[in-house]
Amino acid sequence: MLKIRAFKQELDEAAFVSIYNAAFRDYDDIRTISLEEMKKTETNPSFSADGLFIAEWNGETAGMIDAYRDKLREEEKGFIQSLGVLPKFRGKGIARKLVEKALESHRQRGTKLVDAWAQSDREGCIHIFESLGFKRIRTTSMMKKSLNEIPSDIGENKEISIREMRLRDNDEIALLNRLDNEAFKEHFNYRPRTIEETKYMLLEMPWFQENAYFAIMDNQPVGYTVIGIDEGLNNEKGVKYGWILDIGVLKPNRRKGIGASLMLKGMRMLKAQGMDDALLYVDDMNETKAIKLYEKLGFKALRKNLIYQLQLT
Repeated sequence: MLKIRAFKQELDEAAFVSIYNAAFRDYDDIRTISLEEMKKTETNPSFSADGLFIAEWNGETAGMIDAYRDKLREEEKGFIQSLGVLPKFRGKGIARKLVEKALESHRQRGTKLVDAWAQSDREGCIHIFESLGFKRIRTTSMMKKSLNEIPSDIGENKEISIREMRLRDNDEIALLNRLDNEAFKEHFNYRPRTIEETKYMLLEMPWFQENAYFAIMDNQPVGYTVIGIDEGLNNEKGVKYGWILDIGVLKPNRRKGIGASLMLKGMRMLKAQGMDDALLYVDDMNETKAIKLYEKLGFKALRKNLIYQLQLT
């Protein structure tokens, strides 16, 4: 009754969209996607369909999973993501079979280490991962702050200047790419981002309308932040969310209030664009202790995501 087959580009995009939209519609930070948006993601320089699988139950599309192996990552590490089963087919063991298929695919490609994640309230996913030997290794948070009142005098650096990035300027894109890689090179799951990926993130990603800002000290860029608004999500969920999508400060310039200044700039710009709330994601175990800064700014965790890891033999 159950068949799990490889995803076929140019044929299965519509099936992927239908599963995605039905399986994840109750997530507060995920919206429905169109077929055109799905095809746009396939132009991402890091996209790979090699580990994508579609589950069929008695010939009907029932679920999907992505055994993702980053072709730009040197280490033999993979990921399990986009695990979704249509509501009408849940309770039949399809999700577990999809995860087992994903692990089999990773083994065949020589993957040595696999990461997966689940929201802390998704007991079914958690049970599957733990029963297959995955170990919880860290947590991340989605955090939210009302923009009705934006704090000040919290230790921000008032001597730096902050300027808006020229988004379509290739030199500016290269600068953002360099700052991003330098700021995050010691972080969990880091691998250098290519300039092509940075350009895609800023200009081609189908969800967010983005702006970026550089922090300048002594005529040198020392940090940056990227903000974004997903009008599709806001319209669908009936909210006015703006996102702090990325923020980084070069290591020699940390603990000087630059991160606070960049956060405040981003929040003020989102408010100026009519947003009610700012949201962000953070690794709770980030060595820069970024979560402490966000809490100081008034952000509160809406939910926790659990990161799991499995060593393959």
